[in-house]
Amino acid sequence: MNLGARGRIDGVLRVRRSLLKARDTSVGDGSKRWVRSRPMRFPVVLFDFDGTVIDSGAIILASMRHATLTVLGREFEDEVLMAAVGGAGLNEQMRLLDEARVDELVRVYRAHNEPLHSDLACCAGMEDVLAELRRQGRKLGIVTAKRRQTVALAFETVPIEHLFDLVVGSDDTERHKPDPDPILHALERLRAAPDDAVYVGDSPFDIRAAKAAGVHSIAVTWGGIHSHERLAAEAPDAVVHTAEELLAAL
Repeated sequence: MNLGARGRIDGVLRVRRSLLKARDTSVGDGSKRWVRSRPMRFPVVLFDFDGTVIDSGAIILASMRHATLTVLGREFEDEVLMAAVGGAGLNEQMRLLDEARVDELVRVYRAHNEPLHSDLACCAGMEDVLAELRRQGRKLGIVTAKRRQTVALAFETVPIEHLFDLVVGSDDTERHKPDPDPILHALERLRAAPDDAVYVGDSPFDIRAAKAAGVHSIAVTWGGIHSHERLAAEAPDAVVHTAEELLAAL
């Protein structure tokens, strides 16, 4: 992370801690005193993975291009290739391109994509945000259209697995985003209510799933997979453009 981004996040943390301190209320009878802090807004924070936590948009696009050119012998516009990314999973993404050759498209995509995970990195500022949320005592989870084994592959390069309490992948539920089942499954495992949770994602499918599950929705614009306009059209509860803005919204 560059020093400017690091400084901005440090500034957000200082402001948040000052506000919390200012809102604390001292209670006591003179001999006994304690401090009652403002309740935490979102004790549970759930995240999409691709384009939200890890900067994977470029390798997804490269593998989509490779698979469609190799299997179908044709090129598609980037917007067409990425339109369904973040939704119901890779099989459904490929089904939109050629229903008759889904299995072959998925196989070629994965063979090209998995080695590229060695080049992954966190989205700018996200590792610090996750660490701060953990320090605050929040429960954190990943809810993603990726298979669990592909998430594990990403964690080998980006060592942040220890910051999460759970991972819900595409192989954990029968129905997938924009259906609310993956988010509801995460809440059930964490024994949390929808009112206590927020889902952070970079796709319209994330926002729809959050709304259907009854949790607060925050759209991030740094994923490079879906446009700001497409995200805003889903009317999330908040739209943020940087990691420091995300921390402030939580």
